[in-house]
Amino acid sequence: MKIQGYGGNGWFITKMEQLINWGRSRSPWPLPYGTACCGIELMATMASGYDIARFGAERPSFSPRQADVLLEAGTITKKMTPVLKRIYDQMAEPKWVIAMGACACTGGVFRTYSTHQGIDSIIPVDIYIPGCPPRPEALLDGLVKLIHKIEKEHPLRKQAQALLQES
Repeated sequence: MKIQGYGGNGWFITKMEQLINWGRSRSPWPLPYGTACCGIELMATMASGYDIARFGAERPSFSPRQADVLLEAGTITKKMTPVLKRIYDQMAEPKWVIAMGACACTGGVFRTYSTHQGIDSIIPVDIYIPGCPPRPEALLDGLVKLIHKIEKEHPLRKQAQALLQES
């Protein structure tokens, strides 16, 4: 991809993107949003036995404006939909979402009128972690997959394309 005025052949952009992605992938600050039993497994993952700190995610953020990753663990009812959407909208870009558990992924066993059948109908989801509830190892595996996804993104190219389209 060649962008006029932004490094010619793309070498500069590529190296800057690698540096930016390296920093982003080494400190994904999670916003834990546990609404059911998956929240207990989320707490267990953040305990010392599983050492989520080795991935840079040991600092849970309880403010959407300071979080990078929304960890939605549990059932979302219809009344919780605007709250989840508002929290997602308050997060700064770039932001990622992990749906943890069968309820967050597909609605789980709660096939009722008052329960959402997966949060991907409300907000975009990057990583799905199935299980009822999933083990802490599964959450760590999902976090590693998210880190690999972050490392492959192209933030400067997206920004440069947006600037070129505006002018």
